[in-house]
Amino acid sequence: MRLVGPNGEQVGIVRIEDALRLASESDLDLVEVAPTARPPVCKLMDYGKFKYETAQKAREARKNQVNTVIKEIKLRPRIDPHDYSTKKGHVVRFLGDGDKVKVTVMFRRGREQSRPQLGFKLLQQLAEDVAELGHVESAPRQDGRDMIMVLGPNKKKTAVRAERAARKSGDTDAVHADDDGAGLDPAPVDGETAAVQVEAVSEAAS
Repeated sequence: MRLVGPNGEQVGIVRIEDALRLASESDLDLVEVAPTARPPVCKLMDYGKFKYETAQKAREARKNQVNTVIKEIKLRPRIDPHDYSTKKGHVVRFLGDGDKVKVTVMFRRGREQSRPQLGFKLLQQLAEDVAELGHVESAPRQDGRDMIMVLGPNKKKTAVRAERAARKSGDTDAVHADDDGAGLDPAPVDGETAAVQVEAVSEAAS
């Protein structure tokens, strides 16, 4: 077998008896790390410590995982101003939490279906009203009897979490650390993984 030392150093090709003797003398375990290699590769290590560190890294990776949630808001082309204000408030809250928002304008009546420009104008107005918190990620498009637009948050979820944690701790410098525009898209950094969780939250149609 090919033996690797506890610090990654190459010991060389040795007999299994010699490898076991070295493991015993070093009070370490002999672990096969590449069984399909020719010859197989084994390493001297503290297997208990190795398992513990691996579990710690897995927990840390799960903690740093970011869930991109897609919320959904449904509107009617001729929505009442009060209802529009309520729905816009939901969009503001979702974007402020770092979530994407799918906005659907539903054309149900015959007259509405013949005037898609009403839906387009409504979606444009909403995008302008929430521009401080979000941007148009997917432009308005017709989908059957609906018109759909997707808004993305201007700050990724990790930045939102960091700001909230900083506010709780009173660290105002950390609150503004991500305001240089670098957080526009949820790209993984420093071992952070991104998981997309499509979780549509439908608001009742007005």
